[in-house]
Amino acid sequence: MGLISEVLLLPFAPARGGAWAIRQVLQEAERIYYDPATIRAELARLEELLEAGEITEEEFDTQEDALLDRLETATRTGAGAEDGTAPQ
Repeated sequence: MGLISEVLLLPFAPARGGAWAIRQVLQEAERIYYDPATIRAELARLEELLEAGEITEEEFDTQEDALLDRLETATRTGAGAEDGTAPQ
């Protein structure tokens, strides 16, 4: 019955392929978003902005808290790991 279902679902193949591509893009975006190295680089850039006077202390604190929350989530869940596994 697998062959029959494949033939019947053939008109929907482009939609299934598009959904697969979207899932792949979302997975890569999440991997980058929760990558600890990326988050640390953003924290360093944020500190540079503060030292240059381009942002206020309050803006720094707000953005730093958000980045530290992301880093904690990444560390806790193992998100952003190259092989997709949690650290041991």
